[in-house]
Amino acid sequence: MNIAYSPCPNDTFVFHALAHGLVPGGPELNVTYADIDITNNWAARAEGPEVMKISYAALPWVLNDYRLLPCGGALGRGCGPLVLTKDGEGGAASLSGKRVAVPSERSTAYLLFRLWAARQVPGGVGEIVVMPFHEIMPAVRDGLIDAGLVIHEARFTYPSYGLSKLADLGSWWEADTGLPIPLGAIIAKRSLDAEAIAGWIRSSVEYAWAHPDSSRSYVMDHAQELSEDVAQSHIDLYVNEFTANLGDDGYAAVEALLGRAAAEGLVPDFDLSLLRK
Repeated sequence: MNIAYSPCPNDTFVFHALAHGLVPGGPELNVTYADIDITNNWAARAEGPEVMKISYAALPWVLNDYRLLPCGGALGRGCGPLVLTKDGEGGAASLSGKRVAVPSERSTAYLLFRLWAARQVPGGVGEIVVMPFHEIMPAVRDGLIDAGLVIHEARFTYPSYGLSKLADLGSWWEADTGLPIPLGAIIAKRSLDAEAIAGWIRSSVEYAWAHPDSSRSYVMDHAQELSEDVAQSHIDLYVNEFTANLGDDGYAAVEALLGRAAAEGLVPDFDLSLLRK
């Protein structure tokens, strides 16, 4: 089975057992490691592998061809994107008319940022610059852009770049809705047996939790020079109960995010019921 997910620690931790033949009955995987901006675009064109990790924000473009799987993704509390600047001063209003770097135009981080900025930034921000997430903090540090929207391990490493947190969009979302933050989704082509694939992925998650040391070398081989402590913090934050099963709260969070976005014209109109079909 062809599958694409990121080299980030949470994904390699989750899929280690399945990728290494440790899930009984699981298929042999042909893995492509790809930034989520790449998979978002593949899915929108229905050109990617049968199974992919994409942003929840990209789902409205792909639900006719792909089904959302109820496990394997990243959704939780206290794990939202951050808005960073060099000084952290001035509050949200300081972003008015400024250049802001984001990791993907169809990322959940950017969608949350747009919903937040519409309420918090008078007159709106200026230019949006899309760049790979690992390039954003250096660009803010070097003054190439005014602010950066960051995800993943940047939550733990931004102080080392001399940057300050202007806003935590996850905290804003949770306070506003009471729901967890939908970040990365696992999707499968509708022609496939989604129940079987979800079962294999859930077994892989459960294996990872039961044998946390088994995946360590695989995780670190792809961890983009992260320390083991940072990689483990990344896993602890993004691999949680929702990774094993979205459940009612997980689906409600996705429906709230995409329902708001559709109402404000930030994503195409789509049938919300497809999220559960």
